[in-house]
Amino acid sequence: MKDLFSIEGKVAVVTGGSRGIGLMIARGYVEAGARVYISSRKADVCDEVASELSKLGTCVSIPADLSTEAEANRLAGEIAQRDSEVHILVNNAGANWGAPYEQYPDSAWDKVFALNVKGVFNLTRALTPQLHKAARPGDPARVINIGSIDGLSVPALETFAYSSSKAGVHMLTRHLAKRLAPQGITVNAIAPGPFESQMMAATLEQFGDAIAASCPLGRIGTPEDMAGIAIYLASRAGAYVTGAVIPVDGGISTTK
Repeated sequence: MKDLFSIEGKVAVVTGGSRGIGLMIARGYVEAGARVYISSRKADVCDEVASELSKLGTCVSIPADLSTEAEANRLAGEIAQRDSEVHILVNNAGANWGAPYEQYPDSAWDKVFALNVKGVFNLTRALTPQLHKAARPGDPARVINIGSIDGLSVPALETFAYSSSKAGVHMLTRHLAKRLAPQGITVNAIAPGPFESQMMAATLEQFGDAIAASCPLGRIGTPEDMAGIAIYLASRAGAYVTGAVIPVDGGISTTK
């Protein structure tokens, strides 16, 4: 049983790994003994975070803007030059856009869907050969997509493209789970509720107390909560789970 949740020695890729939920997962993986690649659009920030995490284990920075197919292919290629096998891919990089209904711009849909949905598909496809090569009987390779509870129910804020894109991530997860299972790859999604992150900072500053009060467990999510579910899905403990969308929200989604 002591090895049931182990990911020691595995190779993991975490997109958007320099901040927020991606950083929570990347840090958890590094501390658990995985070799972790992180990517983000801002090269200096990505390099700085990788340097900091390398004090805890092994973390490598490969900056990339995953809103384009070319960048997804480049990132996969650079990883392939370093490691021929990838055991875990966490598709976390994402964008948000909030604006009133009457002023919601067309450009928001293009920007948000290009990264949040197309980026997930393009990088997963580009890394499929390395994921397939890493798969073992009883221990498949793992793809973990980061969705949102905003993709499960209508949020209070008018983030039309974001919430729609996360619903798309949930369905894409199921598509990919069915498609990739014969290659020894599981695909699941985490649907986070409120966590302390840059994307959530303004919302939590204004409504944090009310959000915590509305949560059945009475609090905001912690880095340990996110690292825990990500390690579970990546370990032997989660080897028979695929096509699932798992809310990690303290029970908020049960109240809607």
